[in-house]
Amino acid sequence: MSSSKVAASEQTTLDLEHARRTASVDVVEVRKYLYDGQKQWEQHEAIVRVLSADPVFDKSRRYNVQLAQDVFMTRSERFNRALALMERVFDLEERLGWSPTETADAWNLIDDGVPINLHNIAFEPVFMSQGSESLQERYGALVKHRGIIGCYMQTELGHGSNVSALETTATFVPDTQEFEINSPTLTSSKWWIGGLGKTATHGIVQAKLILPDGNDVGPHLFFVQLRSLVDHTVLPGIRIGDIGPKAMGGWANMDHGFAHFDHIRIPRGNMLSQFAEVTKEGKYVRPPHAKMSYGGMLYIRSGMVTSAGWVIAKAATISLRYATVRRQGNKDADGPEQQVILYPSTYYRLLPILARAYVFIQLGRQLTSTFESTSARLAQGDTSTLAEMHATTSGLKVLVTTAATRDIETARRSMGGHGFSAFAGLGRIYAEYLPAATYEGDNFVLDHQVVRAALKAYHALKASSGLSADQLSPSSRYLRLLIAPQPAPPSLSSPSAWRDPDTLVLALEWRAAFVVQAHAQSTGSQDANAAQRVSNAVTEAFVATQVGEMIKNLSGSSLAEQDAQVVRQLYTLYLLVTVETGLVDLLSFGLLPTRSYEGTDNLKDPAHDLRAAIAGVCSQLLLEAIALSDAFGYTDWELDSALGVYDGRVYQTLWERIQSEPLNEQEVTPGYKARRLFVYDIFLFSEFFCEQKYIKPILERGRRLAKKNGVKL
Repeated sequence: MSSSKVAASEQTTLDLEHARRTASVDVVEVRKYLYDGQKQWEQHEAIVRVLSADPVFDKSRRYNVQLAQDVFMTRSERFNRALALMERVFDLEERLGWSPTETADAWNLIDDGVPINLHNIAFEPVFMSQGSESLQERYGALVKHRGIIGCYMQTELGHGSNVSALETTATFVPDTQEFEINSPTLTSSKWWIGGLGKTATHGIVQAKLILPDGNDVGPHLFFVQLRSLVDHTVLPGIRIGDIGPKAMGGWANMDHGFAHFDHIRIPRGNMLSQFAEVTKEGKYVRPPHAKMSYGGMLYIRSGMVTSAGWVIAKAATISLRYATVRRQGNKDADGPEQQVILYPSTYYRLLPILARAYVFIQLGRQLTSTFESTSARLAQGDTSTLAEMHATTSGLKVLVTTAATRDIETARRSMGGHGFSAFAGLGRIYAEYLPAATYEGDNFVLDHQVVRAALKAYHALKASSGLSADQLSPSSRYLRLLIAPQPAPPSLSSPSAWRDPDTLVLALEWRAAFVVQAHAQSTGSQDANAAQRVSNAVTEAFVATQVGEMIKNLSGSSLAEQDAQVVRQLYTLYLLVTVETGLVDLLSFGLLPTRSYEGTDNLKDPAHDLRAAIAGVCSQLLLEAIALSDAFGYTDWELDSALGVYDGRVYQTLWERIQSEPLNEQEVTPGYKARRLFVYDIFLFSEFFCEQKYIKPILERGRRLAKKNGVKL
């Protein structure tokens, strides 16, 4: 592939060119498959061209403070830059006539995050789906065209995922036909609300509805004005601010805020009353389903599967490119060092990440379609699929955010020391994505939602003598295996069984069925991790069935047989590594045959064939990895990673990036020489200037002490 005479900085380009040349897959066709058609790809590509050519969205120089950039900026500067990005997108939308989907694509491309995000994904969808006709007539156009900017105000200082325990109250006052919104305690302050700190003019507030007789009928949604539309000042009776910096510097450009209400009044019509309302007389009209107001959360959770897929795709692209061009160790006498991607410890980590990206992108598309169907049903008052959607999105939210958080960090670590540089790109992606594990429902709390749904389905199955497999919901279809007469578990005794996707899917379904049954039959609470194990097994079984369908659908897709075969291997790898993570359960319930042995010289690993199958699939995918990651279509502007550049010039790019570091502007740092500081002496009650020295006095002190010890300088 190369000669030892080629400089390492030039070899990187040759390595990526070789990887692309030797791959068999058609990048264009696989990309079309990922984007669900050429039209969708072309629309995305057009938006990327516009933004990447616009100086406002320039990332190549975004570490320069004067150019309103990112790493070297204060929080205020980053927030103001986010506002500039917002305004520019709206300007482009109007001038270029973008459709809603094109504008949504533009927002997705802004990896800085902007305060309008919660308006787009939570405020507007909930307002339009749950607001009354009169409320929509009055404010709908303003919401749509951003004449007002909204936020979704659910989480409080004292409560988040436990919605029923929220403390904010909305008490109906019949005499004035108003609701009184109040924060009765410190912990009832709304907290972590994106866009609230400095941007939003209105909010959809989740509050306990208190009727005139004092009856608390639980959390409901209310449309509340927060700031003046004349001068943006906060309205009387409301205290609003920013909650401060976030962990690892993440989301520094977002004004996550707090709000405290002091008995403010809003009109009765400002209750989002599409499904539940309070009459003029103060009578409560119940919704057709107790969790109708959860639509906003379900919408966000359904979209999180797709977004997780694409963020994992970024991590896979950057890390695979760098692992391909990075050479380390095992150098032959006359040859270059070995590419890092060829080490099993590297490709075993990175190829499953690539597989999860493909699976989650496709799964997210299916889930979005399912959510749209559920929303259409809800609009007609049909709540028959709401519980299923709630259980499915809860489990998938946990699964994909846990996987994505882990995968981003795994990819970063695979890049060694250089991966810790901000210019590598993955540190920023990790910091921005990490809170997904806790927002829209803490993952460990949501596990219990999945378990409750699983147990409900299990008990319904046991209570019914004539229930058939066709009557089970998609998320509980694995329970059909418990219906008498029970089919035989899959045979996993031969190496060929581990290459059969149907067998792998069935193994994961049996695992889920046995885990749920064991949990349902348990009498004690000795297993502190039961909720996580049950939730994980159930959700992984559901995803496995979807992956099985994806594999079958490849035959009727637009992909050529060779391309379809490679994608099929990728999906099979996903199933294999998922089974590997469930080995404890498979062995515990006897689904994996235990190998007998006689003495320590004849030990047999019952999972040997599984791991051999993983190694085999990985070796087949190695030659295709760069092409498969290229199919995501990411440009260098989108990735913003010195180590993930398309042309492989990682060392040159990293060298160029560090030249923008402010510490490099002066050869001798000001901290070496004297610095004049204004000082007030509290004892002498006087003001004066003094000179502070740092490096120089350290060196002088060290020399003086060394000289005392007889060292000649």
